[in-house]
Amino acid sequence: MTDTSHDISTLNSLIATTIDSVDGYRSSAEAVESPRFAELFTARASERSSVAEQLRGEVRRLGGNPEDDGTVLAGAHRAFLNLKAAVTARDDQAIVNEVERGEDHIKAKYEAALADDRLAPECRSLIESAYGSVRSGHDQMRDLKHNLEAQGTSR
Repeated sequence: MTDTSHDISTLNSLIATTIDSVDGYRSSAEAVESPRFAELFTARASERSSVAEQLRGEVRRLGGNPEDDGTVLAGAHRAFLNLKAAVTARDDQAIVNEVERGEDHIKAKYEAALADDRLAPECRSLIESAYGSVRSGHDQMRDLKHNLEAQGTSR
């Protein structure tokens, strides 16, 4: 029997980070003033929830117990996001900046997993597929942040 513990551990780490992303997007959707941003963040939360479920399915298939909670660090990040939103009077620019920072984090986690040469091919393939969603979300939030910054400097 093949030892799948490394794959399970890697997937569970990504699940926790992806759950953090879902929670961050949901919190951000509630905090922003712009209905357009709220809709965008809600859609990203839903997409990330699907990614987490796909990863959970693979952990189950490998005989493991999938992660069902986020990380402790993310709890601190969400608290900071909420604090920042309150302090800045629900400033959409500040919230987008925090969302983009979270996207940098999740993208780095997925890239680190993909650089791991000990992953089984099936596990790597699933992570590559999930990374497509992560990269898309990262790039969208990066572009949104830069567009908002450019609008702010042109006023």
